[in-house]
Amino acid sequence: METSPIPVVTVQTAPFEDQRPGTNGLRRKTAVFEGKKNYLQNYIQSLLSSIDLRDRQGCTMVVGSDGRYFSRAAIEVIVQMAAANGIGRLVIGLNGLLSTPAVSCIIRKIKAIGGIILTASHNPGGPGGDFGIKFNVANGGPSTDTVMERISQVSRTLEEYAICPDLRIDLSRVGRQEFDLENKFKPFRVEIVDSVEVYLQMLRNIFDFSAIKSLLTGPDQLKIHIDAMNGVMGPYVRRILCDELGAPANSAVNCVPLEDFGGRPPEPNLTYATSLVDAMKGGEFGFGAAFDADGDRYMILGENGFFVNPSDSVAVIAANLSTIPYFRQHGARGFARSMATSAALDRVAKAMKLALYETPTGWRYFGNLMDSGRCSLCGEESFGTGSDHIREKDGLWSVLAWLSIIAARKQGVEQIVREHWARFGRNYFCRFDYEGLDPRAAFYLMRDLETVISDKAFSSQKFAVGDHVYSVEKAENFEYIDPVDGTVARNQGLRIIFTDSSRLVFRMSGSGGGTGATMRIYAESFERDPERHSRETQVVLGPLIAIALKISNIHERTGRRGPNVIT
Repeated sequence: METSPIPVVTVQTAPFEDQRPGTNGLRRKTAVFEGKKNYLQNYIQSLLSSIDLRDRQGCTMVVGSDGRYFSRAAIEVIVQMAAANGIGRLVIGLNGLLSTPAVSCIIRKIKAIGGIILTASHNPGGPGGDFGIKFNVANGGPSTDTVMERISQVSRTLEEYAICPDLRIDLSRVGRQEFDLENKFKPFRVEIVDSVEVYLQMLRNIFDFSAIKSLLTGPDQLKIHIDAMNGVMGPYVRRILCDELGAPANSAVNCVPLEDFGGRPPEPNLTYATSLVDAMKGGEFGFGAAFDADGDRYMILGENGFFVNPSDSVAVIAANLSTIPYFRQHGARGFARSMATSAALDRVAKAMKLALYETPTGWRYFGNLMDSGRCSLCGEESFGTGSDHIREKDGLWSVLAWLSIIAARKQGVEQIVREHWARFGRNYFCRFDYEGLDPRAAFYLMRDLETVISDKAFSSQKFAVGDHVYSVEKAENFEYIDPVDGTVARNQGLRIIFTDSSRLVFRMSGSGGGTGATMRIYAESFERDPERHSRETQVVLGPLIAIALKISNIHERTGRRGPNVIT
């Protein structure tokens, strides 16, 4: 029995004023996407319309999610609108699940025009949580500023969107589904793919899986404890670390993706990954890791709960790249880090005689460097590390890099880190997050702070805290000129650099869920003397933090008594 072609419908709408994507796409409370009529549809139409019609017709796009609440409903709308807007093929993960690194991997492998990722990263899920939409471009990386501006421009004048409301797909079955649409010569195709397989094949070509398997299964087996935090990484951890690399099944916990991530923020840090921290403190396990909801961020712990600061993590990986076959084959061409990340990576780059690029926060800035062959490894202090194998930060890649280092050096996490400090020195580092601030109060605080540090007299100021005296060497609003295309990114954070290489950084986050503003304060101090490498971070940085609180007046101006999160 022949079926009639599926109709394409044009729906009248009105623009929303708040649909400019931020650092990690558009994030809002789930209730905004779910409850505001046409809010989701408007943004998807703006995203699709930002792609030139000649490029869009018949092209392939990838779609995935971290499994959070509202993802399945949103995927159905995306499929219906992609079909109506001329997309020829969608590749979607089984049950709608694809990690952010896997999306980047698939985009690059099949040469898709881009990918839509439904995630709000480490933000809470569930009906009362957050929802987000990221658009990754053809290189597999996040949207550039130019792409985000195009999306924003379309959203501000949008009057209608196109959709095929009668189109239905089955996300639970791997395989191809084809649909005949009105006014389309070729059928619209949806391919549901195994969420893990393509990504796993890529990792097999990067790492020595036999060496890692021997580490996890041999006579001197390293006992590991991996927390997927009920996000998208559960299937990846089970398939790759357990099935492929031989780690016992009970090595992995919280591996069932849940729409609300089990009621906790899927954020891999000491504040929220408490069950992992407690398990590691018991001394039974030699290596622990946790992942965020979409799998691009990670945290590493050693035996007895030894915490690896993410700025140190990327530096340790950089210093040990020769343990990974991919880098033995391709070499290392340079490193990059975000401005707010500690300078630990800089010291490794100098020792290896490689270029070091300091970029604004946002993985998209690394993409240009990698595409031009300037950068092989990069990282951010917000628990993200990656290399030029894809154009996203990659949590499981980072864990496998660490396991490769452990296998090659036959040392534990703490010994590896301490030997790294002894060789390069230690960059003490911490971050204070003030979340949910009144946006106006945060704006004026940053504006007034910039006025203070921009004053000529500030550049010669000295701050005495106890027996510490800090002399300002440089103070500025960070500006980045892309060495590849010359584009300029201004107002990327206020930073104060002292003569002893200590630093303070103040910046507004672009990755919130739309409820209030988030201000972050970073403090960093370098210590060369190995005898002073075991001190408490908060004690070492206490004087710098006191200076930061004094010159910003953040507690007085916001009514806060302290930060929400310290990392």
